[in-house]
Amino acid sequence: MNSKKDYYELLGVSKTATDEEIKRAFRKLAKMYHPDNKETGDEAKFKEIGEAYAILSDPQKRKAYDQYGSAAFDGTGNFGGQGGFNFNASDIDLGDILRHVFGEDDDFGSSFTSGFSSFGGGRKQRTSRGSDIKVTIPLTFEEAAFGCEKTIEVNLKTSCKTCDGKGGFNEKTCSKCGGRGVVLEQVRSIFGVMQTQKVCPDCMGKGVTYQNICSDCKGMGIVNEKKSIKIKVPEGVDSGHELRLAGKGNASSNGENGDLYVDFEIKEHPLFERQGNDIYLELPINVAEATLGCEKEIPTLTGNVILEIKPGTQNYTKLKLKGKGLKSPNSIMRGNMYVVVNIIIPTKLTLSQKKLFKELLDSNLDNEDEIKDFNRKMK
Repeated sequence: MNSKKDYYELLGVSKTATDEEIKRAFRKLAKMYHPDNKETGDEAKFKEIGEAYAILSDPQKRKAYDQYGSAAFDGTGNFGGQGGFNFNASDIDLGDILRHVFGEDDDFGSSFTSGFSSFGGGRKQRTSRGSDIKVTIPLTFEEAAFGCEKTIEVNLKTSCKTCDGKGGFNEKTCSKCGGRGVVLEQVRSIFGVMQTQKVCPDCMGKGVTYQNICSDCKGMGIVNEKKSIKIKVPEGVDSGHELRLAGKGNASSNGENGDLYVDFEIKEHPLFERQGNDIYLELPINVAEATLGCEKEIPTLTGNVILEIKPGTQNYTKLKLKGKGLKSPNSIMRGNMYVVVNIIIPTKLTLSQKKLFKELLDSNLDNEDEIKDFNRKMK
């Protein structure tokens, strides 16, 4: 798709549209632009809205598109994690899309959903993609800040090694579909009688059958397996950040593997609070330190440093340590660290301390401008 095109604009919906609103918009446009509609049919537009719906109806693809635009599908992988979507508009199965939107029992859907493997001509064999898997990995604050490597155990559907994922042995061309993976049938539609394609029921779209069924996978071509997968966690990830590992999801009996999606759950730090790529530290000091100034040793992500508190520092003063924050996974820039001063008023004083505060109270501390201004306004 042209990077200047807007998927939302193609379907005539807003970026906050619900799944149902997107589906409803596509239904309307599909009926309008379907090439068999002699009045308003438009093959090019039909392909475009099909592409738009394929992206916006998939939560993972929509999220990537909202965040990175068309760059999420250019195959470069320069977004949100380990590898971009290997998305090609020519691989869109409009038949699957129409079946999903209209259903087999709908007047429109029953006529057109079975014939579109790839618009403009069916593929020799019908393929299906394996399902995606999503896992959540807990991380400490430090692991998220600096990046790390994690190994996870995942239950996967993998290609059967015994039969090389075929499901059987002694392969032969399917006699029903002649190896095409689809069969033709005539159906009545709102546009008249149409000849459409359906998945061959004998070979399930593979185009071949087998004389001997594999006993390990029972003819399915896939088996259940627990696998260990190493995940390289990039520096600066946050809760909700998602990595995509292309082809690491469930296998399909006659298509490409699904993807593995990894998101993260970051544990709270006892001292630091994260806001974007900045981190905040609340520093408690006493009244004397705030009044006279002092030096305080404070923690940072890279070790302790000495922070100067200037005389007369007020409560909730925010001190900035440039570049002491977190690095974004998609940038070389670092955030900042902010130290928020919290002046603690003493509640337990000795007699001598109370005497000192009484002397201060009697020493005309009301000469501060803010206090003098308030007293003046009260008169």
